[in-house]
Amino acid sequence: MGTLRMNPLAIKNEVLHIITSLKKVHPNRLKKAKDLDELGFDNLDVVDIILALEKTYQLTIPDEVPVYKVDDFVNYIYSHSTKR
Repeated sequence: MGTLRMNPLAIKNEVLHIITSLKKVHPNRLKKAKDLDELGFDNLDVVDIILALEKTYQLTIPDEVPVYKVDDFVNYIYSHSTKR
C-alpha cells in the first residue's frame, strides 16, 4: 500500500530532524518542550518549519491548522499522508 513507512514514529523522527536542522535546537530539548513558543520560536520560525515539511511530504498545511508543538505537525502529516 505504500503507507507502511509513513507511521507516526517515522514521521516524528523526520519532523524532529527537520526542525533541529532548521532551528539549531537539540532534539531532546525539542522533545521535552510543551510547545514551540517555549523554545522561543516565533511565527516566522513556524512558517519556515511548515514550508520545509510541505516540501518534504508534498502536502499543504493550511494557515488555519493549529500547529503549536511537534505532535501537531506529526498528526497532520500522518492523517493526510495516509489518504494518498
